[in-house]
Amino acid sequence: MKRLMCALLLLLALTAAAGAANAKSAIVLDGFTGAVYFEQNADERLPMASTTKIMTAIVAIELGNLEREYEVKREYTLVEGTSMSLREGETLTIHDTLWGLLMLSGNDAALALAGECGGINNFVSKMNAKAAALGLENTHFDNPHGLDSENHYTTARELATLAAYALRNETFREIVSAPSHTAAGRAMTNHNRLLRSYEGACGVKTGFTRRAGRCLVSAAERNGRRLVTVTLNDPDDWKDHAQLLDLGFSKFHEQTLQTAGEPIGACRVYGSTAETVPLLAGETLTAWLADGETPQPVFSGRRFTYAPVFSSARFGTVEYCLGGEVLAGGSVAYGADAARPRERQSLWERLWAFLFG
Repeated sequence: MKRLMCALLLLLALTAAAGAANAKSAIVLDGFTGAVYFEQNADERLPMASTTKIMTAIVAIELGNLEREYEVKREYTLVEGTSMSLREGETLTIHDTLWGLLMLSGNDAALALAGECGGINNFVSKMNAKAAALGLENTHFDNPHGLDSENHYTTARELATLAAYALRNETFREIVSAPSHTAAGRAMTNHNRLLRSYEGACGVKTGFTRRAGRCLVSAAERNGRRLVTVTLNDPDDWKDHAQLLDLGFSKFHEQTLQTAGEPIGACRVYGSTAETVPLLAGETLTAWLADGETPQPVFSGRRFTYAPVFSSARFGTVEYCLGGEVLAGGSVAYGADAARPRERQSLWERLWAFLFG
């Protein structure tokens, strides 16, 4: 069985590598831990086309006030390329514009968001500041939409890091994972076909210009784990992403985190002859882990307690965390009694007990 598994993993790796060879740059990255499961020329600076809008969206979202309404200015409607068909003078919200940005890849939506969130130049400065804050040293933005520019570039590794960060935001994740939506009177269909063809797909963004070629950032979740895949300049990106995601998920195996009734910690007890009492797992918990991963248990409950303590009484809960994400959680109970010590009796009390007890 072990040989068969190794052979299957090798076959997946070779298949994914052959597919990724179509791309100028590619990477498969763990969305929780940042671990890399596959990379190919992942650090070359390349144009990113409309995958730029991942940064446009997260900057606009983090600025807040998403239900604020604005009136569309003429200059927002004049940009070339993909569009959400904004009309001069119409009124809509920042939130609705985000749907048009990410689902329809609207270049007009990108200009509107930048223009209404501080002005285009100021907004682009915020995009670059966010890149710096995330440690993206080989990423630079010249505009909010991704149309070709000499000073507009990223790498597959840094674009995957950005996407993993953005997916932690609930608003962003809701939009990029929706196959369709209606906003601002527009019926929208997500350009990401993986949402309809790949099990667990949950985003993220397509992109294309003649200079950049086909660019794709995808994400998928299975068994509580999330992968992010990026290809830049890949003529067969849909097929390649399915193969790369399959390779990434093959790295995970179900492992037991705790078994019901077994000790998983201890709690300090004051006012008892026992210094500590064991803490017992309420349920058996499992998680899908890659080799070498060790989720850390985080307990919610008192750091210490006072006697008396009764076996099987509820202590609190435990969560197993990895990369800032909770993989599993359950209840915790005390595993032993801890009584108060009997108070010392006086001589008279002991004599009385001896004579009349």
